[in-house]
This record gives sequence, C-alpha cells and structure tokens, in this order.
Amino acid sequence: MGYGKNDQVILYDTTLRDGTQGEEISLQLMDKIAIAHRLDELGMDYIEAGWPGSNPKDAEFFEQARDLSLSYSRITAFGSTRRKGIKAADDPQILALLKASDVITIFGKSWHLHVKEALRTTLEENLEMINDSISFLKENAEIVFYDAEHFFDGFKDNPEYALKTLEAAHQGGAQCLILCDTNGGTLPSEIKAITNQVQERLPDAQLGAHMHNDSECAVANSLVMVEEGARHVQGTINGWGERCGNANLCSIIPSLVLKKGFECGVDGDRLARLREMSRTIAEIANVIPDSRQAFVGRSAFAHKGGVHVSAMQRNRETYEHIDPSRVGNRTRVLLSDLSGRSNVIFKALEFGVEVDVKDPAITQVLEQIKEMENRGFLYESAEGSFELLLKKALGRHRRFFSLVGFRVIDEKRDWDKPPLSEATIMVEVEDHVEHTAAVGNGPVDAMNAALRKALTKFYPVLEQVRLLDYKVRIMPEDKGTAATTRVIIESGDGESKWSTVGVSDNIIEASWQALVDSIEYKLLREEEAGRL
Repeated sequence: MGYGKNDQVILYDTTLRDGTQGEEISLQLMDKIAIAHRLDELGMDYIEAGWPGSNPKDAEFFEQARDLSLSYSRITAFGSTRRKGIKAADDPQILALLKASDVITIFGKSWHLHVKEALRTTLEENLEMINDSISFLKENAEIVFYDAEHFFDGFKDNPEYALKTLEAAHQGGAQCLILCDTNGGTLPSEIKAITNQVQERLPDAQLGAHMHNDSECAVANSLVMVEEGARHVQGTINGWGERCGNANLCSIIPSLVLKKGFECGVDGDRLARLREMSRTIAEIANVIPDSRQAFVGRSAFAHKGGVHVSAMQRNRETYEHIDPSRVGNRTRVLLSDLSGRSNVIFKALEFGVEVDVKDPAITQVLEQIKEMENRGFLYESAEGSFELLLKKALGRHRRFFSLVGFRVIDEKRDWDKPPLSEATIMVEVEDHVEHTAAVGNGPVDAMNAALRKALTKFYPVLEQVRLLDYKVRIMPEDKGTAATTRVIIESGDGESKWSTVGVSDNIIEASWQALVDSIEYKLLREEEAGRL
C-alpha cells in the first residue's frame, strides 16, 4: 500500500466517520466493527474510523480496533491540527490520535475566511499550527495524511495563502496532501485547473481527493483529480455523508478499474462483490439501498423500453456500459405498458420458460400487461405475479384452490388498545371445503394467517412462507379514500423472495389478490420442482 506505482490508486474509506454525518445514518459500536470487516474484505487500503477525542463511541472503537484482525485494511484515526497557543506535544487531542493508531489523518484550515472566523487566529499562526502538528505526529506515527479542508474554496478566494497551507503540511512531512472540496460546490473544470497549479507549486508532493456532492460532481471531481495525477481517493460507501453526501466509492472504484485501467485493492473477485458489499453495509446501517445508484443499484441495469430490450437480445453492449457481473449486478428486464414482445420473451427465458417467439400467447400476455397497468397494476415490482400471468397464458398453470368466501372484522374494544382484527375464510381444494379463522395484527395480517391456516392442511410447504413487506400506493392521490389502491406484497420462504401485486378500489380486495398470487407462486414453484 504505497505510492510508488503510477497506475495504483490508494482507496481511503471514510464511511465510519463522514458517512455517519449523513442524515438518518447512525451506527452503534458493533455496527462500526461489522462495517470495518466488510470494508477489509472489499479491499480498502485505509479505513478512517472516527475522531478518538470527540466522543466515547469512537474512543471505544479504537480500543477494540487492536483486536479486529483485519487482513488488508489499516485503521486510521482522524483529528484536527493543534489548538492555537500551545504546542502539538501538549495538545490532548493530538496525543489521543497517537494513542489510537499509527496511521493518522488531520485536517487544517486552507481558507483564510475559516482561519479568521472559525479559528479566530492569525494567518501565520494557522501555518504554524499545521506544520507543528504534522511534524510532531510524523515523529511519533508511521503514516500521517493531511486533509486540506475547504482547499478549493480557499484557493478561489486567496490562492497564495491556500498554497502556503499546503507547503506547511508538506514541509512537516505529510505523506499525502488531500485537497478537499468541503462545501461541494467546485466544478470539474475548476478542479482540474487548480490541481495543476498545486502540482506546479509542489511537484514532489503526493496529492489526494476528498470531494463532497453538493453540486452532484463528487465522483467526477475525484476522477478528474486522478486523471491529473492524484493517487489517493477518499469517499464513502454508497456516497453517504453530510448534506448531499460524499464521493461515492461504489461509483469511483469501477470507473477507475474498468474504465481507466488503474489498479487498487478492489479488483477481480473483490470487485465482483461490490454490489453485495454495498447492500450489506446498507443493511447494517439500516438504510434502504438506492435502487437507482450507478453500478450497484437494483435499477442500474434495468431495461423497460421494448426497443432497448430487442437490441440487447442481439448485443448487451447496445444499452449497458459494462458487463453487470463485473460489479456483482445483473441485467433486469422490466414489464410495463412500454414493453414489447422482446421484454416478455426475455422474462420468460429468465424464468426458465421456453417459448415459441411466434406463439400468439406472447402477444396476449403483452396486451394483458398493458391493460392491467392501465388499471394500476405494476409488474416491474411484482415479478411473481407476472410469472403467474405468463404461465396462465401459456397453459402451464393450474389453480391450487378456489375461494368460497372470506370476511374480515376489525373490532375496537378498549380506547387505549389497538383494534382486534379477525379474518374468517372458506376455500375449496379438490372438492374439499375448508373453513377457518385467525386473528392478526391488522386485517391483512389476519387474512394472511387465515388463508395459510386453511391451506397448510393440504400444502404443508406453506408453513415456510412469511410475509416480509407490505406496501400500499393510493392512485390517484387526489381522490382520497375513493381512490384505487395498489398493494405490493413481498414474501419469502427462507431461501428466496418474491413480490406480487393486487389492485382494487377496496384495500382488502387488493391485498387479497396479492396474497393469493403469493401463495400460488410458492405452490407452482414447489410443483415444478417435484416437491408437491
């Protein structure tokens, strides 16, 4: 993990510090430890774990970090330059950094506005604070990085002073000078021009990039700096961070490796785990993954237009900028009223259903999808329902049960207690009528429990099925309680997950449609596998 190779880029992850400054992201100690292990598996060179002197959680993390047994990454402690008026050797937070790790990153002020308004000291004193802090740390630690906070804004306001702050850090012995676009407002053309001027002033200094995303340019700005000679890139998984976030390493890494040919710790098999790691870390942080995130998002290689899908069947490169498997993702074809025959055929093959491309059933399915979506159905988010629709059209589906009738009752008995929901259901299976009831946490849960209770007698495999998620959409919204309701249910059996959809003016009826599809999908899969 050095800086000797011109085609190698050092990856420095700040998810555990910068990432936690993002809105709605909060990590407990065990979460930070779990994420550190995932980042190590992914191949990050450095993991910035926090500010040891700022809070008890970070201090405790560094206590436990000694026993983490990471195989690749190195834990980095983060802090600021010394306080004004004292020596670095006497500053408690500087000493806390040395106690925490032998790899340290400190930030200092590059913008004279911050020196005067935030630090309330002289420009000369700030230069001494930078140099003294880095010199002292370099004498006592193995590696010292310097984050030039607000560097680009500082340069645009007072270029000579901003460059002097870098000189102070460089003379102090910092291994890398990281130029920070802390406010995130600098554009790529500015990044390029300013980086070139820094290189002219400090030709032997190693430069790094630390970008924020307030102008939606953090990834582009990071890549521009690498193109201009920087070999150290900082960012966070999934682009988490304060305000609009930090540079997204899940976009930077594949761009560097697959498009620019650079080497880094995340290569080969590790790169193929990028999507998995992105989602795993999101799960640890209890954050819903962004489906439209580049490279690793669920929609990154999803195609809806019939013309697109038709072209892709001939050559994937027509509408995919990389092979999705290189980053652990996959091609998805969506079904909607924009679909063509190619979409239906592609999905059929994906489900393992061999079809004749001239089969009239394909057109029948396509027309039915368009009609159903006009009524509010959404098959791109309910592939279980689509597979049932397809197999019904092809004559490859049988009805496993029939509804005789059901009733759902919500009864409020006590003012300070939730209503009691009870569902009674009657179904017919092969001329046998089963009549049963169940209670649940709300009418849909009660109906789900009653349905599975009635059918499990005939199909024991349904004991494995669990309702994992339940989503309701009102369409159109301006009709209020008179509007059509779309329900999407996600179910699972411990091995796989599937989604089904129902639409009706009545939310109970819409939920029933989605529940029936969910049960029938499971039974159809079991029958096809010879387990029913």
